[in-house]
Amino acid sequence: MERRANKNNTPEAPQDSPAALEYALGHTLVEHSSTQEHHRHAHAPASVHASGHHLLQVEGLSIGFTLYETQQSGGGLPVAQRRDSKAAGAQEPVARHRPLLSSRQHYVPVIHDLHISVHTGEIVAIVGASGSGKTLLADAVMGMFELNVTVKGRIWFDGIQQDAASLARLRGHGISLVPQSISYLDPLMKVGRQVQGFSKRGDRRERVKRQQELFARYDLEPEVADQYPFELSGGMARRVLLCCALMDDPRVIIADEPTPGLDLELARLALADFREYADAGGGVLLITHDIELALCVADRVAVFNQGTVVEETAVANFASPKTLKHSFSRALWHALPEHDFVTEACCQSHPPNDRLSNDCPPKDRPPNASGLSSGDDAPC
Repeated sequence: MERRANKNNTPEAPQDSPAALEYALGHTLVEHSSTQEHHRHAHAPASVHASGHHLLQVEGLSIGFTLYETQQSGGGLPVAQRRDSKAAGAQEPVARHRPLLSSRQHYVPVIHDLHISVHTGEIVAIVGASGSGKTLLADAVMGMFELNVTVKGRIWFDGIQQDAASLARLRGHGISLVPQSISYLDPLMKVGRQVQGFSKRGDRRERVKRQQELFARYDLEPEVADQYPFELSGGMARRVLLCCALMDDPRVIIADEPTPGLDLELARLALADFREYADAGGGVLLITHDIELALCVADRVAVFNQGTVVEETAVANFASPKTLKHSFSRALWHALPEHDFVTEACCQSHPPNDRLSNDCPPKDRPPNASGLSSGDDAPC
């Protein structure tokens, strides 16, 4: 299906072919067995198909934006030619914008043909370079679309296919977000009131009781409810954000970079909270740059590269590059400090869908260029 946001930020009605409808119906009815791989991913021991389906399933997701073009002065030289001219001593052309009403539009794809899933009781870690589209995926699952976006694909939640309107209704009431920054907390409101929220579901006393239960669960003293965000430590603020996400008993939590700025011990504690939540029957989509910490807490890993998931596999397969299918996944493995610490993107010559290419040749360097053994400074 294709969704284009209109001026009211409401996607157009989906245009499904009969074949697509049949495929969607089959998705909800198939009872998956415990085979090693299906729906483009490998299973982990914690992968459970409760009621015969995934808790969250994204298939064929493509996202792009319609933008206005700009015009370069000096004849609009290509970037390479401008760089050569500058090296030769020529003055760098100055970028000038076209007048708004005469500017042409062009389409910029960001995510293409993305597939990812979350099972009941598991954590799926999304790892990859900055700007690869990880946060954009989180926005799509939360039903948050910009006015100039085009979204194609299918998203199921608990076995039911969703559209933008239903995803928006699930926001905070089935799917919750733990944002990147503690700046999401209102600096002028006490944190207890922020956690309680303003939902119409239940009366105020019930929400206060729920907030108190969550604070007790995550080792936040009762008096924290009367404090403002600036009075909290970084670890406390992140636990408050987690309490906000858990307030209405979601089935899935999307944690977008939950550990930046935390020392190793606080990062471990933050991820332990997600592990506890998943073990209680929820699902977590963990977006992170810290692959070492992700491997400690996650059940499966989805590797992002060039706007799509090139490999979605069990954490156990990161024990050796030989068990990883894609060259970019193997490059990540080699770049870890406890391995040969190869940082060159030797797999750039391979296209994103290259799942069977050979390992990149190792450089002539000591077996452990970082100087660390596999047990030194390990994050687990």
